[in-house]
Amino acid sequence: MTDISIRIHAFVTSLISSIGESAKREEGQDLIEYALLGGLIASAIIAVITAAVLTGAISSMASGISDCIDFKKSTACGPF
Repeated sequence: MTDISIRIHAFVTSLISSIGESAKREEGQDLIEYALLGGLIASAIIAVITAAVLTGAISSMASGISDCIDFKKSTACGPF
């Protein structure tokens, strides 16, 4: 019984040490960080451009919705 427990302990110890060594390696980490940063910057640029382009359309839509909610007779509310 002790022989099996010693082997299990040795296996677990070697497994933990190999996991610890692979976590210490930083191969490719810089590439991933730059890719994530580039994606974040691209998303921010797209969001700003979209917001700038759609500002008029969004405000027009909001105005139309508020007119329909206020039940103004001058607006044609409905999907028709």
